[in-house]
Amino acid sequence: MTIDAPETTKPKRSGPVRVVVETVVLVVVAVVLALIVKTFFVQAFYIPSISMEPGLQINDRILVEKPSYWFGGSPQRGDVIVFADPGGWLDADADAAPASGVGKVLAKVGLYPTGGHLVKRVIGVAGDTVHCCDDQGRVEVNGRPLDEDSFIARQEECDGPMEQSDGTYRGGCRGWTAKVPKGRLFVMGDNRGDSADSSYHLCSPTQQRRAKTSAAMARRCADAYVPTSLVVGKVVALVWPASHFSFLHRPATFSAVPSP
Repeated sequence: MTIDAPETTKPKRSGPVRVVVETVVLVVVAVVLALIVKTFFVQAFYIPSISMEPGLQINDRILVEKPSYWFGGSPQRGDVIVFADPGGWLDADADAAPASGVGKVLAKVGLYPTGGHLVKRVIGVAGDTVHCCDDQGRVEVNGRPLDEDSFIARQEECDGPMEQSDGTYRGGCRGWTAKVPKGRLFVMGDNRGDSADSSYHLCSPTQQRRAKTSAAMARRCADAYVPTSLVVGKVVALVWPASHFSFLHRPATFSAVPSP
C-alpha cells in the first residue's frame, strides 16, 4: 500500500500585492504600446509660433500621422507637415522641450507635445519651380497660380513673404524663383508675413548665381529646402483646445498644379 504525498499548493498573493503587480504590468504594457504608436503611427505636437495662423495658432495641439509617407510615399503639395529643424530655423523658445520631469517622460512616449520641430505647408516638391508672384500677387508653382485665400493670412500686397524693415532679404512680392532640389521640399507658413520658412532662408538672386560655381554657396542655398528625411509626418487634426478641433485636408488648389 502506497501513500501519496500530500499536494503542495503555492500560497496565493494577498489582495494588495496582486493589485500592485497587475497595475505595474498594465503601466508597462501601456507605455510600450504608446512608444509603438508614437514611433510608427501617431504623435502629438504643439504650435510654437504664429507662422501658421489663421488655421493653427500658438499652443494648439495637433496630431501627426506617419503611415502616409511609408513605402515610397512622400509629402505632397498642400500637406501641412511636421519636420525636425534643418539647422538654425528655430529660436530658443520654439526649440524648447518640456520643462517638467513628467512632461519629459510623457513626451518620450508620445503623450505630450515635443519641441525641436517646425510646422509648415508644402508648396513645392522635388523638381518644382516656385515663383512669387504673378500680376495678381499669387504664388505660382510650375507656372500655375495658387488660390490660397481660404487658408493663408490676408496681406495687402501679395501672397508671398514681405520684405523686412531691416532690409533682410526675404524675396518680397516680386522677382524671386526657387527650383526645388531632389530629395527636398519648399515649405511656407500660412502667415506669410511672419514665418521663418523656405522663402525666409532663400538665397538672393545674386547668391543663387554664385551657387552655380561655388560649392560653399550651393550648400548655403540648399538650406532653404527641407530634406524629406527630416519629415516626421502629416498633420491630420487639431485636437486642442476642443473649441478649435478640426481635421486638416489638402486644399484643392494644389491638385491643379502641373508636373514640373
